[in-house]
Amino acid sequence: QVQLVESGGGSVQAGGSLRLSCAASGYTYSRYRMGWFRQAPGKEREGVASIASDGSTIYAESVKGRFTISKDNAKDTLSLQMNSLKPEDTGMYYCAQRAGFSVSLKESEYNFWGQGTQVTVSS
Repeated sequence: QVQLVESGGGSVQAGGSLRLSCAASGYTYSRYRMGWFRQAPGKEREGVASIASDGSTIYAESVKGRFTISKDNAKDTLSLQMNSLKPEDTGMYYCAQRAGFSVSLKESEYNFWGQGTQVTVSS
C-alpha cells in the first residue's frame, strides 16, 4: 500500500519561504508521476506542480518562478520549495502519486494522496 506523508507546512509572512516534504513508501513501480496540490477554504483543489520519474516537471502559472518541485530518489522524498509566498498561496497542500509516464496537474490522474499539510501566508 502506497503511503504519502507530508511535512513542512506552517505560517509565514508574505515574501517568505517554506519547504514542504512528502515521504513516499510502499510502491514498487519505477515509472510514476508525483504532484503537489492545494486547496484553499471554499475553493476546489488545484494542481500546483508535478514531476515524473524521468525528471520532467510542470507548474501552475500562478507559481511559476516561485516554486520548485524536486524528488530525492535515494530518500524517496518529494519536495516543494516555495519562495516569495503570497497570501493567495494559503491552503492545505497535498502530495499525490500515480504510476505513469508523464507529468500532470489534473487531480483525476492521481490515485494515492497524503493527508495534507497547512500553509498560511499572512500579509
